[in-house]
Amino acid sequence: MSSNVKTIREAASRQSTLRGPEEEYRKFLGKRMLFFMILILGVILLASLAVTLGSANLSVKEVYVTILAKFLPGYFQTTRFADTIVWGLRLERILMGIVAGMGLSVAGAAMQGILKNPLASEFTLGVSSAACFGAALAIVMGAGFIGGEYLIVANSFIFTLIASFAVYGLAKYKGITPETMILAGIAIMYLFSAMTSFLQYVGHAEQVQEVVFWMMGSLGRASWDKLSIMTLILILCLPYLLLKSWDINALGAGDETAKSLGVNVERTRVICMLLLSLITASIICFTGTIGFIGLVAPHITRMVIGGDHRFLLPGSALVGALLLLGSDTLARTILAPVILPVGIMTSFLGVPFFVYLFMKRRKEFW
Repeated sequence: MSSNVKTIREAASRQSTLRGPEEEYRKFLGKRMLFFMILILGVILLASLAVTLGSANLSVKEVYVTILAKFLPGYFQTTRFADTIVWGLRLERILMGIVAGMGLSVAGAAMQGILKNPLASEFTLGVSSAACFGAALAIVMGAGFIGGEYLIVANSFIFTLIASFAVYGLAKYKGITPETMILAGIAIMYLFSAMTSFLQYVGHAEQVQEVVFWMMGSLGRASWDKLSIMTLILILCLPYLLLKSWDINALGAGDETAKSLGVNVERTRVICMLLLSLITASIICFTGTIGFIGLVAPHITRMVIGGDHRFLLPGSALVGALLLLGSDTLARTILAPVILPVGIMTSFLGVPFFVYLFMKRRKEFW
């Protein structure tokens, strides 16, 4: 009898040992799913609130009736004033803030993982500086690749891609490693910053003011066409990045480790960086330079759910959408009817966070 009891206990012990990893993994997934659900709910609630706020306040009921009236005109009636405010001014700006925040955050998180650098962002690789130069060239000199109303947008987009290929070319010459890409990016950043400063020096006061305002970053230029382009590029690029999340995890452990795990390090780094540059270019060319979102959102997400890029990339996207939407809502309402550039608000929010991060971390940032 005692031997049977002992056997049963040993079997139960082995079963509990086997269940241990499964239960830990369920907790691991559950924590992250809960984090995602909270963020999605937060974005929805903040977007609902943001539509009602502004120089002309609308109630939540008026907002939703106006939205539903667009799709079900026979069941819901709205006023022309509410329709203009919601569909013509606020909704496209709010959705553009969400998409831009997602794109910049995904780009920042992936760049940090690929380059294994907690400060990697579109600014580090000279992408933002190139976009600023393209816009300044269009504003001051009137020169660009495409004329008309898309002169500034096209210049920003194309010069962003030029900077990306220049960084790749310089890094390729010395070997594509995180160090060479960062050094090449810094060189490109200073080059385009110098050329932008020169254009500001020779430009008229009105032109310089327009350049400075563009460089501050704003969602005030939002439109449904621009939103469609940004969304399409993000949808096309994001699945590949998620597919390569395991490879990005391996790159974070070092190139030699990644190679030993069968990762084609150079090809993965180059393709991912080009896609990230494309995402960043499609956003910056419409919004101007919006700082700190690509830096802050990945760090917040990493502190909560860890550095696994399978979860870090979508988590950073949601955190970035929440941060940029919240910053723009503050920018629109804090001094209403004056609307501040959203880049100013993101900097105000980003600097205290990095001071906190610096004070909390003891030795390592990764």
